[in-house]
Amino acid sequence: MSNAEATGPLSGIRVVELGIWVAAPSGAAMLADWGADVIKLEAPSGDPLRQIRYAVGDDFVHCPYFEPENRGKRSVVLDLRTDDGLTAARALIDSADVFVTNLRPAALAKYGLDHEAVLERHPRLVYALVTGYGLEGPRAGAGAYDLGAYWARGGMAELLRSEEGDIPVQRSGMGDHLTGLGVAGMVSAALFARERTGTGQLVTTSLTRMAAWQLSTDYNLRLMIDRPAPRSDRTTEANPVWNNYRAGDGKGFWLIGVEADRHWPVLARMVGRPEWADDPSLATRAQRAERSAELIAELDRIFASRTREEWATIFDADPDFFWAPVNDVDDVLADPQTHAAGVVVEVAADDGPVRMVASPIDFLGTPPPPHRGAPALGEHTDEVLAELGLVHATPRGVGS
Repeated sequence: MSNAEATGPLSGIRVVELGIWVAAPSGAAMLADWGADVIKLEAPSGDPLRQIRYAVGDDFVHCPYFEPENRGKRSVVLDLRTDDGLTAARALIDSADVFVTNLRPAALAKYGLDHEAVLERHPRLVYALVTGYGLEGPRAGAGAYDLGAYWARGGMAELLRSEEGDIPVQRSGMGDHLTGLGVAGMVSAALFARERTGTGQLVTTSLTRMAAWQLSTDYNLRLMIDRPAPRSDRTTEANPVWNNYRAGDGKGFWLIGVEADRHWPVLARMVGRPEWADDPSLATRAQRAERSAELIAELDRIFASRTREEWATIFDADPDFFWAPVNDVDDVLADPQTHAAGVVVEVAADDGPVRMVASPIDFLGTPPPPHRGAPALGEHTDEVLAELGLVHATPRGVGS
């Protein structure tokens, strides 16, 4: 069943996604969460992300890599290498309000699905294109994954590396999910513009642009005042109240005293060193920065004397003192605030509801429809083609 009757803010909007892996599909999944009827157009072999279930093993029915990126969609299998398949794909796109894709422009042009051809035929369409590096330049036609275009080439990995440390490895889909959020935003804005003008348009984003946007402070230091991005070392952090520490039980926490002069005396009192607040040689941020290594080493010793829970009680006694525990995934999922904030959603499945992470936007005036699971490969081919009045000529796929 489609989401066409849903109450979400995008109810009545049809989205056709010709996407693979994560960046474009995660954005389309968010549109489905918001009530759009999202039709996932797949090759007979399926989105390659379906095959990543090897990472969790065949003992599990549900795949945490594929299903959250594709929940709520309908899957249609068409072979674009055949005349029947390409004709059906074009008819499906012509029926849509939005077309989302992250296939390379050259591949799209091969099938006549490039934005020039599609928008000429369907000028009201919002054509959302995701690329690795943009539409122009020497790498415009290159394929890309977020580990390359966003994490490595975009500067993220190097800026998170400590001066003598190894290059860090990103967590799964970090750049892709940020880009997916951009997809949902740009599609929504383009639909709003279409309401005013009656005309669709090409909207595009790239992994490269998302890396730059997320690191814009560091980029802007160089662009605006020709200064390199600073590197952090917790043992010499200029502001000891803006730093991370470990308690005696090994659990970490951050002190978030961004207003250094305001929070320094409070910290001094909390750790039993009130004389620090009265010491004229520690009166200013600059003075404390000169002695930061000494102060941080002493704070390390003090914080090791109690458990994190004990320090939490002390920190929380002053509502104007800001701190946060350094959590692992189990800590986050055990935190009642996580669930109160709506982080986890239950998605319907044949074997009962499955819990997964919700998309990060709530619409309280136009609540979204109940969440549905990801489709099996080709599960809705006959259904969707029947809606278009087409005879299905491609073998229906199975599996997820």
